[in-house]
Amino acid sequence: MAQLFPFSLTNYTYKPAQLTIGTLQGKESVSRYTLQGPTANLFSINKANQLTIKAEAAGSDKPWYDVVIEGRSASGTKRDTLRVVKDSFIRNQVIAHRGAWKQSATTENSITSLQNAVKLGCMGSEFDVHMSSDSVLFVNHDHAIQGIEIEKTPAAELAKIKLSNGESFPTLESYLKEGMKQTRTKLILEIKTSKVGKERSLALTERIVKMVHQLKAQAWVDYIAFDYDVCKKVKELSPEAAVSYLNGDKTPEQLAGDHLNGFDYHYSILRKNENWMQDASQRKLTTNVWTVNSEADLRWFLDHKVDYITTNEPELLLTMVRQ
Repeated sequence: MAQLFPFSLTNYTYKPAQLTIGTLQGKESVSRYTLQGPTANLFSINKANQLTIKAEAAGSDKPWYDVVIEGRSASGTKRDTLRVVKDSFIRNQVIAHRGAWKQSATTENSITSLQNAVKLGCMGSEFDVHMSSDSVLFVNHDHAIQGIEIEKTPAAELAKIKLSNGESFPTLESYLKEGMKQTRTKLILEIKTSKVGKERSLALTERIVKMVHQLKAQAWVDYIAFDYDVCKKVKELSPEAAVSYLNGDKTPEQLAGDHLNGFDYHYSILRKNENWMQDASQRKLTTNVWTVNSEADLRWFLDHKVDYITTNEPELLLTMVRQ
């Protein structure tokens, strides 16, 4: 299956000093792209299909614009709406594992833990996604919550669950909508491997990517997964997406060969394979490490110039990167 939606961009953010946003890509070969709708006069498309924002629009206080794109292909005229976001995303190394929950004694993977990560000033907030028996997406780390197996339970039953902090059990839709209220912290979405089987993992992947596109959340979301086929499926469905592999059994050369964007490996893997960090950087892959909590380990990875560190101690790591 090819990408799910008619059009995509190679990038979804802009800055006043970086007016070219990205290159338009079509599900089919497109002879001509045109701009439509109320924001059409704020953008332009050149002969190389690059979308550019005008300086006055980029310099405004608006956090994002919806751009309506129309394209002509052999099968007819297609239309899609893409959200481009003013790039005020934080550029530190700190990714809060399941949100920032430990120091505040709230529930991991909750809306509050996401809000805490944003308030702290983390580059990213990581979270995990499963699918109910009737294909509704929920945010939780384990395959079960309060003894209830998510994959074997319909959404109506799961919706009755309250987290330990009193919140409702969050759906992916509610989590993404909360994350999209700000443009500081990226949403690091882990696609959990199904216990039912490969086919369901891939079905989960398709539903997640479809929802991200339907909500126009591409600028906010990066993907991670332990299943290598899931990582490749995301790239098939959404070629512009940033996708990193978690399992630790692929070299940077293999990741680059399959057009993934980087790795996100357990710290023990990278301790044994220090050269992978430099190798990945030379291949322009991102390097992330999980889950690093001790000050000594955090310092070691900072000294080795890893791009990102996923941690249950974002407050500690933030103090270290700001020194």
